[in-house]
Amino acid sequence: MAAPYRVALVAFPGIRAFDVSVITEVWGPDRTDRGAPAFELRRVATDTTPVPMRGGLTLLPDRPLGWLTDADLIVVPGLDDHLTPAPPPVLDALRRAHARGTTLAALCGGAFTLAQAGLLDGRRALTHWNLIDLFRAHHPRVTVVPDALFIEDDNIWTAAGTAAGIDLCLHLIRLAHGAEAAATIARSMVTAPFRTGTQAQFVEHPTPRTDRDADSLAAVREHAVRHLHEPLTVADLAAHAGMSPRTFARHFTAATGTTPLRWLLDQRIAAAQRLLERTDLPIPEVARRAGFGSEVTMRQHFASRLATSPRAYRAAFSAGAPASAPAGSNPMAR
Repeated sequence: MAAPYRVALVAFPGIRAFDVSVITEVWGPDRTDRGAPAFELRRVATDTTPVPMRGGLTLLPDRPLGWLTDADLIVVPGLDDHLTPAPPPVLDALRRAHARGTTLAALCGGAFTLAQAGLLDGRRALTHWNLIDLFRAHHPRVTVVPDALFIEDDNIWTAAGTAAGIDLCLHLIRLAHGAEAAATIARSMVTAPFRTGTQAQFVEHPTPRTDRDADSLAAVREHAVRHLHEPLTVADLAAHAGMSPRTFARHFTAATGTTPLRWLLDQRIAAAQRLLERTDLPIPEVARRAGFGSEVTMRQHFASRLATSPRAYRAAFSAGAPASAPAGSNPMAR
């Protein structure tokens, strides 16, 4: 049996209970009976003293900071007070982990902790949209990306607030273990299995017209997913919704935070990933069924979005593939 994938939750006073719960729910339960990978999640801190959190909650660490040398992935929760200083030993341990090539991820205000360690200087990062001005004021050397759900730079991942932390955690599962593993965990959590990191952090407030269009747009998305093998265009989707292409694109972006073309490409990539993992169909047939038209086009989009090829993806994540390597060395790690 392959060794479990080792995940470290970094704990210190002031961390946010919601983010701790998200990390624990994603990597904590044993779902191997449903085909999910085996994980070893550890709560890592400077010592084993209970860590206080808001609302009278406490977290009991079970490993010292030295365990970070064994971790495949290190996740830093957000903070209740976003300027809470992390203990110097924690910051030192995070710097050493990054120097070793270990993947680091921060949820919401956890980006402040990584920035305290100097790990985001000169790099792109993000945090909750409501914290961007505060983040820029205290960490001016960081290039803040204001309009995304999560982002990666030099094997360091940062995420926007609350639900975007779930999106990032599932994305990290997808990168290290494949789309099917992420979907299995998402089904268990009763959450959406795929939101691209380039989506906007929030969408426009709905208007009465937008409310009336919601069902129509949902029906269009369902229609598109069922007909991915067809050469769908924005004009086709707009006609299905009974709108002009311009009106359709405007309402679609307002409702989903992404454009119709980007959303459609995301669905095609996700469909191709599932086919590569679950079937032994020839690559050209996978491209056809996912709606890319040709293997060359699919290969170009895999290279652009996933930094790998369809064949390499299948070799890493098909049902008969060997267990994934740690995320830092995995072909899908970037």
